[in-house]
Amino acid sequence: MDSEALRKYSALHPKPAGLTLQYGTAGFRTKAEQLDHIVFRMGLLAVLRSKAVAATIGIMVTASHNPEEDNGVKLVDPLGEMLHPSWEEYATQLANAEEQELQEVITEICQKAAVNLHKDASVFIGRDTRPSSKKLSQSVIDGIQVLGGQYHDYGLVTTPQLHYMVCCQNTQGQYGKATLEGYYEKLSKAFTELIKQSHCSGESQRHLKIDCANGIGALKLSEMKPYFPQEVLIHIYNDGTKEKLNHLCGADFVKVHQKPPGGLDMKPNERCCSFDGDADRIVYYYKDAAGHFHLIDGDKIATLISIFLKELLAKVKQDFKMAVVQTAYANGNSTRYLQETLKVPVHCVKTGVKHLHHKAQEFDVGVYFEANGHGTVLFSKAAETKIRQLVKDEKDDERREAAKLLENMMDLINQTVGDAVSDMLVIEAILALKGLTVQQWDALYTDLPNRLLKVQVADRRAIDTTDAERRALTPPGLQEKIDALVKKYKLSRAFVRPSGTEDVVRIYAEADTQENADALAHEVSLAVFHLAGGKGAPPQP
Repeated sequence: MDSEALRKYSALHPKPAGLTLQYGTAGFRTKAEQLDHIVFRMGLLAVLRSKAVAATIGIMVTASHNPEEDNGVKLVDPLGEMLHPSWEEYATQLANAEEQELQEVITEICQKAAVNLHKDASVFIGRDTRPSSKKLSQSVIDGIQVLGGQYHDYGLVTTPQLHYMVCCQNTQGQYGKATLEGYYEKLSKAFTELIKQSHCSGESQRHLKIDCANGIGALKLSEMKPYFPQEVLIHIYNDGTKEKLNHLCGADFVKVHQKPPGGLDMKPNERCCSFDGDADRIVYYYKDAAGHFHLIDGDKIATLISIFLKELLAKVKQDFKMAVVQTAYANGNSTRYLQETLKVPVHCVKTGVKHLHHKAQEFDVGVYFEANGHGTVLFSKAAETKIRQLVKDEKDDERREAAKLLENMMDLINQTVGDAVSDMLVIEAILALKGLTVQQWDALYTDLPNRLLKVQVADRRAIDTTDAERRALTPPGLQEKIDALVKKYKLSRAFVRPSGTEDVVRIYAEADTQENADALAHEVSLAVFHLAGGKGAPPQP
């Protein structure tokens, strides 16, 4: 390690006094002007991680659905998955080290993680469209170069595209070609093959309006348009030419406010969807004839995909284990529909994509989506090999056709991470193949009315949970109080969990009517306020 170079470059990316940040599910996120030293240091860390695992590591500069003035950075592990939890600690340590301790901390990480500094290192870099992203990605490059790493800068890409590139690179091209063209070709080829099988009635079925949150999704979708078959008529809104990123638009806005984004005019029964700022989440929605807004969130997306895959798996007659993975935020009626009507096993895990992804890996076919629209499908190696073999060798026509559809589905789905572009194409293909309208899809089940609230507390650590965050262990008496409140309402449940990023406690409640869900959420928020050290005035109904 060249101490002189490290000192010189580190001084060019100084750490503001008294700033400490934590590496969370989304990496580091804060105001863009506070991030320069962080991204420089993550360039250093990516080199160490690459040397430790002898593989290419990804670095993405984005703050996803946060406001335009924020930014962030996250690392991507060799198979396109999120950074290993043990390295999240190293990231936090390195980010918060004082300048004079930097070399010491690097040496310590090398010892703990058995990093050989003489090994080669390779890093892929991507960034979103925020005004601050280009300069920040330049700081990443400084960090990589100080420790002698090689890098490839992909420039403007969606977060899932960078995950895809890293996976392609480390599987020696087995997963695909590590280029944007490779990504567009693989997805569009699989999609084209799928919709060849559909006998879709009428032109209107194929129209889709897409709100791209004034972000990177608009650029990449425009680049991909020439690869699509003629029948696909996508109309891009909020393309970033006029308005600010994520401002009154995007998947997060639509999900939280339960209303259409600005910049997109909806006519009754038109199919619409929204990406988030870095295009790793998607939600669908439409207005009915009476002008009422209907949101189709991650739970309903998971249900549609599960119905389709379950039918195909039954036709190929293989003993594949399929399951859906949800969090406690999944609507109770979606869980009921999957378990009771579809007869698909459902598993509940802690909030956070890494927990869902990890659990989904336990099955031959693991479908996971968060209600916010982030999700994907994972196929086990064994299932993938068997499906591809059936396509080649199966004599029975029905089984072979079903295997072919499954094979194209596997190629269309970005198995590394939730991907709005890929998920959109999966949904569009399924709707076309099953001849479903957006209203018929929505009518599979009706969401139970629910309410999300948050309560400011002095210290979020006062709340500790168990059973995939569905029950509170501390403070004493809180869970008993919640149980008593839940008993007052029909079809009801409620849970509380500490925020991962700020001193607030998040509350979720659902019940048979909106009025009851609201009342239950409010009563639970009062219990949290009084028992868990609420700050300020008690919550008002």
